[in-house]
Order: sequence, then C-alpha cells, then structure tokens
Amino acid sequence: MSKPHTSPGLWALAWRRLRGDKIAMVSLAVVGAFFLLVLASASGLVASNWEDEVAVSYAPPTFLGADKDAPVDGAIPLADERSAPTPVNVLDPLADDIAELRAQMGSNPSAGVEMYGVADPLADDLTALRAGMGKAKKLVTHKAATLPFGADKWGHDILQKTIKGGETSIVVGLVAALLAVVLGTLFGAVSGYFGGIVDDFFNWFYSIFTSIPSILMILTVAAVLQQKGVLTIVLILGLTGWTGPYRLIRAEYIKHKAREYVMAADAIGASHWRKMFSHIFPNVSHVALVQMSILVVGFIKAEVILSFLGFGVPVGTVSWGSMLNEAQNELILGKWWQLTAAATAMAVLVTAFSLFTDALRDALDPKVK
Repeated sequence: MSKPHTSPGLWALAWRRLRGDKIAMVSLAVVGAFFLLVLASASGLVASNWEDEVAVSYAPPTFLGADKDAPVDGAIPLADERSAPTPVNVLDPLADDIAELRAQMGSNPSAGVEMYGVADPLADDLTALRAGMGKAKKLVTHKAATLPFGADKWGHDILQKTIKGGETSIVVGLVAALLAVVLGTLFGAVSGYFGGIVDDFFNWFYSIFTSIPSILMILTVAAVLQQKGVLTIVLILGLTGWTGPYRLIRAEYIKHKAREYVMAADAIGASHWRKMFSHIFPNVSHVALVQMSILVVGFIKAEVILSFLGFGVPVGTVSWGSMLNEAQNELILGKWWQLTAAATAMAVLVTAFSLFTDALRDALDPKVK
C-alpha cells in the first residue's frame, strides 16, 4: 500500500521558499559568517589579543604604506634630532626615575634607608608598583609600522578590534531582541486571549510607551539605570522594544482564540495557559521569529547610537559604537581607517540581516502561495 500523502507544514514550506531565493541564501551565509566570528571571538580563537599594542600609533593600512613621520618601534620622536634619546630600562621603566629621585633625597639605594636613619618613604609604594608590573602583560618591544587594516591611537589592530567590537554589538542585539520578543509575546498573549479589563490595562501600558519617541524613551531609561555595562544596554533596549511584538502577537491571539482547535482544547478541559502556549503559540510563533529578526537589526543600530552618545558600553569594552565614537576625533587628523572598518562591518551585517528578514517574512506568510 502506498503511504497517504501528507502536506508539508509551515516551516517546511518556508524553507522551500527560502532555498529558491538566491538573495536570501547569500544573506543567510553572510549572517552566518558573522555569527561564526562572534563565536570564535567569544571562545578566544580570534581577536583574543586585540588590546596588545602591536603597531605604532595610527599605523596606516598596509596598502597605503608606512607613514614617514610615524615613530619607529614605538619610539617618541625628539624635537631636536641631534640629541640622543634617553635610554630606558625595558625590564623596569621606573628604575631610572627612582634612582634619580633617591639621589636628590640623599638616600642609599642599597640599604633603602637615608643617611639620617629615616626609612625611605617611597619604599612601600615602589615595591607595590614593581609587584604589579610583574603581573602585567609582556611589553611589546617591536611595533609594526603598518597593519593590514591600520591601527588606532594606542596601536591596536583595527581588524581584531572590529571583530571584538562585533561580538559586543551582535550579542547585545540578539539578547535584547530575545528579551523584547519574550516580553511582547507574553503581554500580547495574555492581553489578546483574556480580553476585557486585562486587555484594557495592557493597551493603556502600550499607549504610554508608544506615545514617547523611541530614542527619547531609550535615553530616559539609560539615565535612570545609569550603571554602564553590557547588561544595562540589554535591559534598556529590551524594556523599550517590546511594543512591536506585543501589538502583532495580541492581534494573532484575538484571531486564534476563536478557532475550532482552541474550542476543542477547551472542550477536553485544557487550562488557559495550556491553550495559550501549547495550542495557539505554535501557530503564531513565526510572527515572533520575524519580529525578533527585525529587532536584532534595530538594536544593533541602537547600541551604536547609545555608545556614540556616551550611554553605551563602559570604558574598556569595545563595540562598533565605541569605535565610531573614537573615530570622530581621528577624522580631524585624517585617520579614517577605524571609521571605515566599523561602519563597513555594521553596514554589511545590517544589510544582509534586513534582506534575510524580508525573505523570511515572505516565506512564513501563509497568504503567499
């Protein structure tokens, strides 16, 4: 006997439509490559040493050639080229200054006690400084004059810095979008399913959030939370971005709660939460997925704006927004490579994600034959 013919489900039809769209497949490959870079950066396989000063300050990209005015191997150019540079003790950069200071104070460096029997007041501080320097990273004695994509003010490799910054921006966008979709789905499900006073309350809450411009709402929440950090940025974006998913999920629940399969579940004694999330939600999950993909793009751009304005990631954490913040001062000096690297990476990811989101929305739309 031949097996009975079964029609493919929603996700199978969506994947079939996506495979037939070449632009969607290319966009998916680009987005997947960025996610692989994020995983490699988070695991330390790449860009783990992005903070190392591997080049001279503002080292240009390799294809531009070395800057003739740039210092070689990290040396500081002298005002008078005829004067010889002062030798520096590489093992202990404080040694020469300490010896000179003790000589002026009349101390005996070998004994650590002055000639009048008074203990050296700098001894404890110098011991602590040297102990701390022993735990510091190894000094880079040779600094490159050029790098493939240039260097920033401190000699950090722009390519590695862009990868590390992408890790922060993409993780913030993904986690904040997930939080916003979870909140929007939960509020929309409760509001659309129960209706009545519950629906009125959530609509009133929704109206308050949507009556204020989104960027002003984001800045207000940022000013209230104040504590800077990646988690704070996630909370800011997630707590202000739930309104879009809420509106669509609420409409879907109002439409589906009167369907026959929900009435059948009610007839067999299913609870409200079971009908909401075991029966209705699988049929509207594609709406939540599309909303999440849309919010990821918006939240990546929002993180860049917040970091650019000084409300974003803290000092010591790199993101595409913090790179653009640094680049605005570098442009005055004609150093454009950090701006180009961060802006290009963000533009490629946002464009690919937007194209894939549009294709996914069309593929999951049941009205599209």
